[in-house]
Amino acid sequence: MATAFEEVLAVRGLSPPAAGEVAITGHDPVLSSTFRIGETCAAVVAGVGVAVNDIWELRTGRRQQVAIDVRHAAAALKSTSYLQRPGPDGVFRDVVSEEHEAMRRITQPWPTKDGRFVLPHFGLPNLRARMLKLLGCEPLPASVAAAVAKWNALDLEQAIDENRVCGGMVRTNAEWMATDHGKVLAGKPIVEIIKIGDSAPEPFPNGATPDAARPLSGIRVLDLTRILAGPIAARTLAEHGAEVLMVTAERLPQIPEHVIDTSHGKRSCFLDLKDPADADRLRALVRDTDVFSQGYRPGMLKALGFGPDELAALRPGIVCTSISCYGPDGPFSHRGGWEQVAQTVTGICHDNDPSRPHLLPAAACDYTTGYLAAYGVLLALARRAREGGSYHVRVSLCQSGMFIQRQGKVSFPAADMDLSPEELAAIRIESRPEAGPLRHLGPILRLSETPPRWVRPTPRLGGDRPEWPATMATRRTAAE
Repeated sequence: MATAFEEVLAVRGLSPPAAGEVAITGHDPVLSSTFRIGETCAAVVAGVGVAVNDIWELRTGRRQQVAIDVRHAAAALKSTSYLQRPGPDGVFRDVVSEEHEAMRRITQPWPTKDGRFVLPHFGLPNLRARMLKLLGCEPLPASVAAAVAKWNALDLEQAIDENRVCGGMVRTNAEWMATDHGKVLAGKPIVEIIKIGDSAPEPFPNGATPDAARPLSGIRVLDLTRILAGPIAARTLAEHGAEVLMVTAERLPQIPEHVIDTSHGKRSCFLDLKDPADADRLRALVRDTDVFSQGYRPGMLKALGFGPDELAALRPGIVCTSISCYGPDGPFSHRGGWEQVAQTVTGICHDNDPSRPHLLPAAACDYTTGYLAAYGVLLALARRAREGGSYHVRVSLCQSGMFIQRQGKVSFPAADMDLSPEELAAIRIESRPEAGPLRHLGPILRLSETPPRWVRPTPRLGGDRPEWPATMATRRTAAE
């Protein structure tokens, strides 16, 4: 069986990098998990480094050294847990949200009447209210447990689907792979890169010029995602010089600590796509963008006129990115989902602790999917530079869960494994967003010539205008 890194590079479809170009050091376990989540994430981040190198070579004719530490990759899978802010005494302390912790206490696998387990998800206020109504319970562990125990597992999973909330029945990996949906995903690569239109090549400017000093200098990204996987994808592109504009509606709920941690290097604006004027404003931005990344349920943006085909017609040469829980095909594709749901249905939750279903200590599906999405975008941009075309990059949390499963297992000696304070201090950086000083993990990928970095701190949500910076001159594609 191919290693994780070999499976990542297979998506690239080019000759492997030269011996010695890529160094992946360390091994699992890093966190308290039987799965090789640190090694799997490190393989994907190393792939990002190779794809960045491909673009750097197109710009300069040079390649650089790529390095990733498995322990750092494991830490990145729970980076929000390491956020720190100074207290009244000036001492930095972990940012702890009681509201988020309360959500996590009830978003767990609970036993059902027929001896199975179901995980109902309570991630955002609107979804929580609908789930509580469906279950007829209070947002307390004992109340949720009693309510779930009244259902047979598959009946509750079906009701969750019908009520457009999120959750799933705990399955073994073998059970998941035997489902029609598991079979569909098993026939796909971990990242799909689909050519959806023709356009002239768009070569990268020479890296010797001041406006092309970084691998993604001049690349514009519209980030219409929330929570984790999608924002991580766009944040990764920002690490390498892309101009990223987050676009969300003011009415849409968010998880504040995730916004803080996944928005480094970006700007943020409000546009409500149900408002015709705001939709027109987004179309104007699309005409001069390179990447359009979205994480809505499949079909939602297409219904608003922003499907991949419509975007490619509006801006030939665009790279569209779709990030979902279940993927775009198969009988479950219409369902919404989260990290915990992907772990639940694909077998990770069950196989992590067969004595009782148990979630991973990190958002491994979300972060791995985010890095895979960024990897797909980088490969599509390089392909556009060489041969032209518009592209659709597709990734899913469940596909990433299956990828993690394929890497096998390890044993861990303790129930509370983590990086040491000294290790964390070495990879934390301090930034000064508008809301005040913040300590957080910095980029974990190491490149010898263009070290990843964010040029601005995490923004205030909606604090920027829906426009590209004036310093970025309006461009025309080669086709024009």
